[in-house]
Amino acid sequence: MEEVISIFEEHRIESEIVRVVDHQIAFGVTEDEGEGDEWPAIFEKVKAADILIIGTPLWLGEKSSIATQVVERLYGGSGLTNDKGQYIYYNKVGGVIVTGNEDGAKHASASILYGLSHIGFTIPPNVDTYWVGEAGPGPSYIEAEGNKNEFTMQHAKIMAYNLIHFSKMLQLHPIPAEGNVVES
Repeated sequence: MEEVISIFEEHRIESEIVRVVDHQIAFGVTEDEGEGDEWPAIFEKVKAADILIIGTPLWLGEKSSIATQVVERLYGGSGLTNDKGQYIYYNKVGGVIVTGNEDGAKHASASILYGLSHIGFTIPPNVDTYWVGEAGPGPSYIEAEGNKNEFTMQHAKIMAYNLIHFSKMLQLHPIPAEGNVVES
């Protein structure tokens, strides 16, 4: 994530890492599950953002339960609309970063990217990057110096530039409202 953010910073794109695991996020599929739910504050950040990247570790070849929960909570707000009457995530772009010590990175990426696309995010080409170490228990991305992995770093760069490009493109030429307005 920090590798991608460094490219964003070079292009004067503000970013923030929100570690959802550090917040009390209720289970459910609405934008606000009530008292004690910290999702609404995170959701406000998502609504204000042009780019959303979901990062997840791999567990048993799958995205984490937290990543699943984030997609579910995003889905909960997907019925809201923007000022043109389109679904709230129109003209936003999404990507995914996966780390772990087992196979499944492409599967996890596909699942998250499909979920984002389904609720209205635009998914540019090649907006996933991953690092997987040796199969089985082993060192983490940081311990294994994953930032020296040429494949991972190249894909992080491609992802960052494609997210930037498509975000700027959608700001200049948003998805037309014609045919894309939510009707009661």
